[in-house]
Amino acid sequence: MKQKTLGLVHTSATLVPVFAQLCKDKLPGVNVFNIADDSLVKGIIAAGSLTPTIAHRVASYLKSAELAGADYILVTCSSIGPAVEAGAEQIGVPVLRVDQPMADKAVALGARIGVVATLRTTLTPTADLIQRRADIAGKKIQLTSRLCEGAFEALMRGDAAAHDSMVAAALKELSQETDVIVLAQASMARVVDGLAPEDRRVPILASPGIAVDYLAAVL
Repeated sequence: MKQKTLGLVHTSATLVPVFAQLCKDKLPGVNVFNIADDSLVKGIIAAGSLTPTIAHRVASYLKSAELAGADYILVTCSSIGPAVEAGAEQIGVPVLRVDQPMADKAVALGARIGVVATLRTTLTPTADLIQRRADIAGKKIQLTSRLCEGAFEALMRGDAAAHDSMVAAALKELSQETDVIVLAQASMARVVDGLAPEDRRVPILASPGIAVDYLAAVL
């Protein structure tokens, strides 16, 4: 059987080692390559939304990954999710949004779902995806969103402690109100490890590991 090839498309080079380790652990027989362009998410933040130009560029990266020999493509950024879905229609191999398996797991785990993000441009597409996956599953859900205002900016200026404190406060609050919490950005996952057991009353889901587990099943 021909060895499978997975193409990863990132909007931050910091995610390359994260997924490299996950793929090494969970996809030992799969060839993996990376395409990274952090100007995509910077452009979304500057514009305040996903623009047609950025969506066109995302589609071009999907085509590039296909031409590079990918049997399957994983896009690791939630902010460009709608562009990924649109671009996937023009591609001859399967394309996966990193947050889709996480959304499906959240829907399966409970009806009251919390979503935490540090960027509104990520919060909206993630919440929209969860609602659509719930509709497909035929399940009624109640979504509660929390935007950690200022946390992303704190992280960008090097104040990780302030970022982590804001995210932790949102997680503690949502754990009182929901059945499961979804992290809209993988960068928040490390905050979960620092929470006390009493502040982790419900499952808190991060997309990278769940997405690679899904790929392990299909590849």
